Amino acid sequence: MSVARLRTAVRESVAGLPREFWWLWTSTLVNRLGAFVATFMALYLTLERGYSASYAGLVAALHGLGGVLSSLGGGVLTDRLGRRPTLMLAQSSTAVSVAVLGFMEHPVAIAGVAFVVGMASNASRPAVQAMMADIVPAKDRVRAFALNYWAINLGFAVSTTAAGFIAEYSYRAGFLIEAVLTMVCAVLVFLKLPESRPVAAEVAAGEPREREISMRGVARDGRFMGVVGLSFLIALLFQQAYVSLPVAMGADGFSSSDFGVAIAVNGVLIVALQIPVTRFIERRDPRQLLIVSSLLAGWGFALTAFAGSVAVYALTVVVWTLAEIVNAPTQTSLVVRLSPLHGRGRYQGMYTMSWAVAALVAPLAGGQIIDRYGAEWLWGACGVVGTIAALGYWALMRGLPRADEEVSGAPVEAPAPAAAG
Repeated sequence: MSVARLRTAVRESVAGLPREFWWLWTSTLVNRLGAFVATFMALYLTLERGYSASYAGLVAALHGLGGVLSSLGGGVLTDRLGRRPTLMLAQSSTAVSVAVLGFMEHPVAIAGVAFVVGMASNASRPAVQAMMADIVPAKDRVRAFALNYWAINLGFAVSTTAAGFIAEYSYRAGFLIEAVLTMVCAVLVFLKLPESRPVAAEVAAGEPREREISMRGVARDGRFMGVVGLSFLIALLFQQAYVSLPVAMGADGFSSSDFGVAIAVNGVLIVALQIPVTRFIERRDPRQLLIVSSLLAGWGFALTAFAGSVAVYALTVVVWTLAEIVNAPTQTSLVVRLSPLHGRGRYQGMYTMSWAVAALVAPLAGGQIIDRYGAEWLWGACGVVGTIAALGYWALMRGLPRADEEVSGAPVEAPAPAAAG
């Protein structure tokens, strides 16, 4: 591709999105640039503090449990309190709790504050996704979610690299830097982002307020809960990259640097391909995209059973990374499409919870299978899970209403079939 064509592609990829989206995008990027603690927490506890690996695992589990609980709570707050105040509350709470965590020394205190950090940091996700759905036109949502996912991965790639250098100087500095950058996000939201909750707009216009959707109502939405269940299966697959893959490579005699080389392919490909691939898929049928991405994810990990060199491991990473690039914006856009206008926060909270629960289950399940049966059985199981997810999407979406029909009791604001399938 020539430089001129590349510039045109980039310009078309970012054109037409509202200014508020770019401030929200900037907040996401800044937040991920400061994601140091998640990267070096285990090293901090074992090397700096001298705790056992079991204790480090307990802290990680409590952090994840906090995220599971706050997914639903953040969704409720997003609908009741509003997107903007929920974001400011979650981000400012994250900033304070991360800073406090850096000064904790007693093991109980560390574990307790880590739980609070997990709750605070995950509570912002339903609000971000709901606000993005509010402010971005339906025809541009796949592109917007892809750009946001790109910012997440770009920020994380930079932060993971910087975390190593910062940890060599001072672990506490990493906690404080993350706290400052997270507070910057809260300030950006306060200064640049107006409230986008539909209820606020209706009240201002003097229109009657629609009845709120309860969490029980969300749980009774069979089609949507089917999507949540399938997203949990997909999340189980992607979590293996950071839990089971390094364990399996270590058991095969590869070093931590070998794993670093293989997994780096994931971040490089997402940063390089997310935008051009999204341009290719945004006019495709989401049914086909979700089926294909599920198969790529499952069998990409299944191919790991045949890896005997770093190059082959890296090749398997290429396969499931392509699945991730396609699946992330497509599935998030589908969640918005199935969400009633006045229940977006709760629906996004339930969807976010599926990933948080997977982050808890994946390490346990992966470790048990490797210990009892061997890594080959785990990778084979991944192929089976990916196939089940693909069949699930095929069955679940066969009767998906058109964009101009109703889903989950509220008008769907998805694009016409040419844009969203």
